[in-house]
Amino acid sequence: MHWLARQLLRLVVVLFCVTLVTFVIVNILPGDIAIVILGTLATPQDIAGLRADLGLDRPMLVRYFDWLGSALSGDLGRSYRNGEPVAQAIADRLPVSLELMILAQLVALGIAVPVALLSARKPGGFFDRLSASAAFGFLAMPNFMLGIVLIYLFSVTFDLLPATGFSPLSDGLWDNLESMILPALTLGLVEWTVLMRVLRADLLTTLKEDFILLARAKGLPPWRVLMLHALRPSSFTLITILGLNIGGLIGGAVIVEQIFALPGVGRLLLGGIFNRDLILVQGTVSFIAAAFVIINFLVDMLYAVLDPRVRHVRFRS
Repeated sequence: MHWLARQLLRLVVVLFCVTLVTFVIVNILPGDIAIVILGTLATPQDIAGLRADLGLDRPMLVRYFDWLGSALSGDLGRSYRNGEPVAQAIADRLPVSLELMILAQLVALGIAVPVALLSARKPGGFFDRLSASAAFGFLAMPNFMLGIVLIYLFSVTFDLLPATGFSPLSDGLWDNLESMILPALTLGLVEWTVLMRVLRADLLTTLKEDFILLARAKGLPPWRVLMLHALRPSSFTLITILGLNIGGLIGGAVIVEQIFALPGVGRLLLGGIFNRDLILVQGTVSFIAAAFVIINFLVDMLYAVLDPRVRHVRFRS
């Protein structure tokens, strides 16, 4: 229980630091939301009046702790631009971002796991060298560049998939998936490279263990040894990387949602930054940070399911 309490305390400290740093950075950026709203022709009196109405004339730390107190009760404030509750804006756009990240992760795993198994079966072989070269190539390509290439190939050249826009599930499953294929591929084709290399390395280490040699001595087929005996103990690091990759997926989703005009949380954040909507940016960043920290906390808990030794050592304290 001590380990669990330490993890929860670390979660709280990280969230506090992230929200505080975000609030300070956003507030010291050049520009003034009052001028953005009223326009450059507004008088100094009008600007000062609007800043007072928005509470921007108060000290920064006072405004932060006021916001923090409201956030603890679930109120992330209201947008300076349109008065929309930030929590509602995030909730409306969250399904799009979640779908994008889940599909991208499925694409990455769907490529990484079979490629890692094939590479580990014959290390140093033709397929292993080919997959390593392909992985380095995709890893070197930024998300935005890959997205543009995919749009050119599948939308402009062959006219197979829409380049931009989003269709909700209410329009039909295929229409929804059709609008998400290219964005998911844009993220997944970069993410699979790290997953594949990590899983391949762990598989090669596991295949040298005594219990694998025993399974082979019993005459089990190579694929049965790989799938049933080597894959699970080799997935320990893979689960860790999946948790850590959430941050990369969120960062990539901000760019990808903008490229493909997806109404997700990333595009909401980008719009808040461009419009100097401080409360919207603060609430969105805090939500993303909380999601990232909580997911990694759950990944730590999942270790105990994958390896009973971890459960015994950690929860004994």
